[in-house]
Amino acid sequence: MSKDENLTKAHIRYLENRLIEEAKKIGRYRLENSNITTAKLPESDREDMEVFLSRIQQMLPVLGSDLLTPITGSAKPTSKAPILYCKNKGAVAKGQRTETGFAVFAGSTAVLKERPSAAPRHPIVLRLRQKLIEDGTLVERAGFYVFQRDTEFSSPSAAAAVIHGGGAAGPIAWKDEKGRTLKELEGD
Repeated sequence: MSKDENLTKAHIRYLENRLIEEAKKIGRYRLENSNITTAKLPESDREDMEVFLSRIQQMLPVLGSDLLTPITGSAKPTSKAPILYCKNKGAVAKGQRTETGFAVFAGSTAVLKERPSAAPRHPIVLRLRQKLIEDGTLVERAGFYVFQRDTEFSSPSAAAAVIHGGGAAGPIAWKDEKGRTLKELEGD
């Protein structure tokens, strides 16, 4: 920091770059302007800014922002959240219940073709799939859509519907490796 304990333009540039790097790494949102400009700081200043960054990361959730909250891992899966699988017509997705919804892991697949009933009965699912295709989350490969990054959905049903290409009951569609449904596991 400067001699009067204020942040300089170089400090701000450094923090901005680090925030962009962290947001990219987490991948929760698509960044429209993610240009990084280099800020040259002495090592002691970089260490101070890393402390400052960690405080920003602690404060964002308190302020209601999930920008730097990982989708899985420290997104606090619900107690004993097992890894679950959703299978449909050769597509296999892997995911887990989180504190705020349901995460589908990168590398999971979804059917390429939507169900004929999806347009009249589940237009929200079609819009969500289209959004995921447009933002590069779902990429067509070998007859399926492949999730390019961990993706959080509001519910297990929303995640299953995207994978199935139409309406799906998430509590029944998601199963553990022994074949027990999410509904059975959660005791509903």
